[in-house]
Amino acid sequence: MKVQVRKGDTFWYYSNLFNVPLTLIIDSNPDSDPKSLQIGDTVHIPGYQVSYYKVQKGDTFWRLASERRLALDMLALLNPKESPRNLQVGQTLRIPVQVGFRIVDGRQAYDFDVLTKHLKELLDTYPFIRTEKIGQSVMGKDLLELQIGHGSKVVHWNGSFHANEWITTATIMQFLNDYLIALTNKEPIRGLDVSPYYEQVTLSIVPMVDPDGVNLVLQGPPKGPFGEEALRINNGNEDFSGWKANIRGVDLNNQFPAKWEVEAERKPKKPRYRDFPGEKPLTEPEAIAMTELAHARQFEKMLAFHTQGEVIYWGYEGKEPPRAFTIVNEFRRVSGYEPIRYVDSYAGYKDWFIKVYERPGFTVELGEGTNPLPISQFDEIYQETIGIFLASLYM
Repeated sequence: MKVQVRKGDTFWYYSNLFNVPLTLIIDSNPDSDPKSLQIGDTVHIPGYQVSYYKVQKGDTFWRLASERRLALDMLALLNPKESPRNLQVGQTLRIPVQVGFRIVDGRQAYDFDVLTKHLKELLDTYPFIRTEKIGQSVMGKDLLELQIGHGSKVVHWNGSFHANEWITTATIMQFLNDYLIALTNKEPIRGLDVSPYYEQVTLSIVPMVDPDGVNLVLQGPPKGPFGEEALRINNGNEDFSGWKANIRGVDLNNQFPAKWEVEAERKPKKPRYRDFPGEKPLTEPEAIAMTELAHARQFEKMLAFHTQGEVIYWGYEGKEPPRAFTIVNEFRRVSGYEPIRYVDSYAGYKDWFIKVYERPGFTVELGEGTNPLPISQFDEIYQETIGIFLASLYM
């Protein structure tokens, strides 16, 4: 929500008027100097939207504010040209609405188009979210990283490394929405006050690593050579529900130089709907973008969300630090998921991250069943995962 600065207005005043943390208002207005606001400047108030109301007979600012439990000056601020004592029947007023409801509903087929729509709405409502384009997919879709908070500890989450595991993106995005609501409304999540983590943690999120593959699974083959090649790889079958790879038939979570040669020896030798690790490590733009992001951000810990199995993989060749054991046991406590230290599978993002940085890295396998998991599992998966999201911030 945008307001125009009046004489004497300050960020501190807006923080108190709208009951929004001052740091969120400052971060929502990065181009404004809090110490030198000018009359007429535009200021973003995070966590609010504007509704429009047509004045009825007998309405006054005081009555409208009282009925909606708003401070009277909120209405004055949003309607600076209206006379509080002389409202005209039929005129339109701007009414501030604090957003305590979800913009993101994860219970749907969550393709790149849905993600893009939700991101736009979240950025409009919560402009303290920072975004950075970290690369592009094979087909040119932007790979976006979201950042929330400005703590020295950088915690990273990612989803949809595998195309038919798109429910991971829906889960991440719905929790992100709940986190944003909690921050702006000063509310806890499961009894935990999350406001300190905004100052202590920088949360880095790549919600959809493989947008081309996700759209292939949910929308079918695109027109043109990429769609034609995907159909050829899929033996002409237009059912892509089993497709894990990117649009070129390369399994992105087999692309990393962490015993890649072991996987290459025993995996398919040419593009396929799953498991082909590529001709060599890091041939795909999506995998390259994720390695460059890790180098740039220096994550303190990393969580890659996959499906399925209700397990958490957390080791690689003994390079995982001792504290990873403590963290994964907390993940088990809050989710019921079973930790597994080692497994005969390599070349994944988690493997590479632990190998290079010797920091805690986790592959979290959500839900149970056959991929793609049905959307009917979403609510259960989400409730199981909330504790892991939170624990990744405080551990």
